[in-house]
Amino acid sequence: MWGALEWQAWITLGIVFLILISLIKEVARPEGIFLGALGLLLVFGILTPEEAFAGFSNTAVLTVGALFVVAVGVQNTGALNFTDRLLFARSTSLTGVLIRIMITTASMSAFLNNTPIVAMLIPRVQAWCDKSGVAPSRLLLPLSYAAIVGGMTTLIGTSTNLLVSGLMQANGYEGLGLFDLSWVGIPAALGAILYFVTIGHHLLPNRQVLPATESELEHYLFEVRVSFNSPLAGKTVEQAGLRALGEAYLVHVFRNERFIPSAPDFRLRECDVLTFRGSLSMMEKLLKRPGFERTVDGVEARGQMTLPLFEAVVAPSSLLVGRTLREVRFREHFHGIVLGIQRRDTQIEGSLGTVTIQPGDLLLIEAPPGFDRRWNGRRSDFYLVAPRRPGKLRPQRRKAPLALFILIGVVLPAAVGLAPIVTTAFIGAIAMLLTRCISSWEARRAVDFPVLFVIAAALAVGRAIEITGLADAIAQTMIGGAAVFGSVGVLVAIYFTTSLLTEFITNNAAAALMISIGLAAARDLGVAPEAFAIAVAIAASASFLTPIGYQTNLMVMAAGSYRFFDYFKAGIFLNLIVATIAITMITLFWL
Repeated sequence: MWGALEWQAWITLGIVFLILISLIKEVARPEGIFLGALGLLLVFGILTPEEAFAGFSNTAVLTVGALFVVAVGVQNTGALNFTDRLLFARSTSLTGVLIRIMITTASMSAFLNNTPIVAMLIPRVQAWCDKSGVAPSRLLLPLSYAAIVGGMTTLIGTSTNLLVSGLMQANGYEGLGLFDLSWVGIPAALGAILYFVTIGHHLLPNRQVLPATESELEHYLFEVRVSFNSPLAGKTVEQAGLRALGEAYLVHVFRNERFIPSAPDFRLRECDVLTFRGSLSMMEKLLKRPGFERTVDGVEARGQMTLPLFEAVVAPSSLLVGRTLREVRFREHFHGIVLGIQRRDTQIEGSLGTVTIQPGDLLLIEAPPGFDRRWNGRRSDFYLVAPRRPGKLRPQRRKAPLALFILIGVVLPAAVGLAPIVTTAFIGAIAMLLTRCISSWEARRAVDFPVLFVIAAALAVGRAIEITGLADAIAQTMIGGAAVFGSVGVLVAIYFTTSLLTEFITNNAAAALMISIGLAAARDLGVAPEAFAIAVAIAASASFLTPIGYQTNLMVMAAGSYRFFDYFKAGIFLNLIVATIAITMITLFWL
C-alpha cells in the first residue's frame, strides 16, 4: 500500500507534516502557511496551476465571504438587540439565564458568524452579572461553547462546514445541504446545553464579582508621566503620595532609557515615566492630579481624555503576537493608543511599549469613535470584546427589520431548495450594501480575507492529498487498525484524530487535512461519504479543551478571568458528550 505510492505522494506527505509543525509552532499566520504549502505543490508539479487555484473560485470561499458581509450588516443595525429581552427578562435565576443564553446563542450561531455574536453578548452578560452579583465566569464559557455547538447545526454555521462541503465537491461528490448537519448538530447542541444546566456549571470557576478597584487590581499595566514644571519634581515617591494608592502600585520608573525600581525615597524628575499595575480607574485619578500627564499624545489634539475606550483581545494570528507595541508602531497602524494591558495569571514586566504581546492579552485602547466597527471584522488581529466607554456611533436601529428580512431571504430559499446558499448569500450581501445597512468601506472590512485564503489554499492541499493516493493510503491504514470494529470503528478513529488536531491547529486546517482521508475511507468501506464528511466537520469545530482552540474561547478568557485548566475541566466531558452523540447519530442515519 505505502510501497506503491509515487514520489509525489511522499512529497505531499512531507508538506502536510510541514503544515502541521508550522501551525503548532505558529511560525507564521495560518494563511501564510497554507499559501506557502500551495506554492510548494506548484513547484514540485504535484498540482497544475488550474488545480492549485481552483479553490479561489470554489463556492465555499464565495459563500463565506458573502456571509461575512451579511453578518456585519445584521450587527451594524442592532437587529439582534432584542436578545436582551430573551436572555434576562424577569429572571434572577442563574440556571434560567444559563439556559436562555445557550439556546439563544446557539440559535443565532446556526446562521451567523459566531465571533460578532459572542462579542455582542459578552458586555450584556457582564452587565447582568454585575447587577445580579453573579461571577461572569459562571456564564461566559458556556456562552462560547454554545456559539461553537450552534455553528455545528447548519451548513452556514461556520466556515469549517462550508470548507468540508467545498472539498466534497472538489472530489466529485455532491456537497452538503443547508440542514444535513442538523441531524447531528442539533442533538449535540441540546446535549451540550443539558450538560451545562445539570453538571457542567458546577465545574466552572466561581470567581466572584468584586468592586472594580479590586477586580482589576494587578491585571492592568499603565503609565503616566511627570510633566514639565510639575510640582512633584524633586519629591520622593512617598512625598508624592504614590506609596499607598490602594487601587494600584508603582512598579518602576523609566528615566534616561533605563528602568529604575520603585523605592519610597526615590526622587522624581520632570519627564519621568511611571509604570503602575492595578485598576485603570486609578490612572484617570492620577491624571487629574497636578503634575501628571499622558505618556503619549492623544489620537486627536485635546486637553482631556474624551475619546471612547475599547477592550480588544489579541488573536493568535495577530501581527502583534511576539512583538511589542513599539515594534509594530501601534498608533500608526491601528490609529489608537494602548492605555493598558491585561494578562491573566502572568505578571507583566516592563513599560507598555516594551511588553511582548501574547495571544489572549486584553488591550485597553483609546481611539476615535468607530474603532470597533473598523476592527470587529478583522479577526486576524483582534477578537474585539466591547467598547469600554461607548463612542458616538450607534446602530442604525431603523434598518434593523430590513437587515433581519435580508437574513431570512438568505436562509429561507436555500433551506427549501429554491436556490444554492452561495447565490442567496451573495444576493444578501449586495442587498445589505444597496440598502445601506453596511457601507462599502465596512463591507471590505467585514470580509476576513485570511480565512478565505486558508479555505482556498486548503482546498488545493486537500486535492493534492487525494490525487496522489496519499488519502487512500492513510485511510487504508486507519481501516486496517480499526477493522475489527467495522465502519463505526473507522468513523471513531477519523473523528477523534480530527478532534485532537483541532486543539492544536485551526479548525479549518484540521478539516482540510482530514476530509480527503475521511472520503477515501468512505469510498473503501462502501458507505455514504456524508458520514465521514459530517464527522470531520463536527470534530473540527468541537474545540472545548483549550482557550486557543477556537476564537470565541479566547474572547471570553480575560472577560471571565479564566485560566487554561478551566477550559479542560469543563470541556473534557463536553467533548466526550458531543463525540458520543455525533458518532451515534451518524451511525443511525448514514452507516
